[in-house]
Amino acid sequence: MSDGENNGSADRIKAIKSTLRVVPDFPKPGMLFLDITTLLLDPKAFKDTIDLFVERYKQKDISVVAGIEARGFMFGPAIALAIGAKFVPLRKPKKLPGEVISEKYVLEYGTDCLEMHVGAVERGERALVVDDLVATGGTLCAAMNLLERAGAMVVECACVVEVPDLKGRERLRLHGTPLYVLIESQFEPTS
Repeated sequence: MSDGENNGSADRIKAIKSTLRVVPDFPKPGMLFLDITTLLLDPKAFKDTIDLFVERYKQKDISVVAGIEARGFMFGPAIALAIGAKFVPLRKPKKLPGEVISEKYVLEYGTDCLEMHVGAVERGERALVVDDLVATGGTLCAAMNLLERAGAMVVECACVVEVPDLKGRERLRLHGTPLYVLIESQFEPTS
């Protein structure tokens, strides 16, 4: 059972889950891709997704919602507006103009990097990291490291979906940051 179901929102979560699809052999043969764009096509499911996050975070004194490129940008700004926080984009290299700080990280298939504007986060701010999915937790850990280097305290990471077999939750637990997800992925390919 996911964290989201524990808060009495099982009907909304079930409806959200029904909008997701799994695409086989994408982006490479043998891989399954969890597609959240179908959730975005359903206004009620999309609104329910945002509302569930807002209900969780509206009383937690969060001043920064940091969204991970690119799908964290689909949820993060709406959450930030609803809870009265600023939105800080965490982008891939060379996408932000001006001075940035960077955090490199290792993926299961190589390395990557996230960047954030210098001065986007102030020391002592309370931050929420948002993305669509947590798999191994590598990207979320890089986002937390970046925010913490800037002086923020990461309160929690929030994702729509978790792939529990890839152990991202354990990696975040070792980092000392809780993870909140609406849906644990146990999907079969859909057409």
